[in-house]
Amino acid sequence: MAHSLSAKKRVRQNLKHRARNRARKADMRAQVKTFVTTLGAGDMKKAEEALQKAVAVMDRVAVKGTIHKNAASRRRSRLTKRLNAARAAAASGKGTTAAKA
Repeated sequence: MAHSLSAKKRVRQNLKHRARNRARKADMRAQVKTFVTTLGAGDMKKAEEALQKAVAVMDRVAVKGTIHKNAASRRRSRLTKRLNAARAAAASGKGTTAAKA
């Protein structure tokens, strides 16, 4: 347990920051899940809109410092790759291979 005033304040701050970071990450995961479900449904137009929303949330979370900017970039790249793979699969008439990408 913290004894000094500054250590007690730091504990209070850490609790607030942790709650904020957890909420931001939960929002980010929810947006990514929305994208993945719309992509799985095969609706490319809605999937593209969901990807844009997910990217916006990821960038916002990265700017706030909850996740690193390179981590946000990596996730954005992987999601875009999945969308492009699903588009290619839909264009060629094959089944959906987007889940593996």
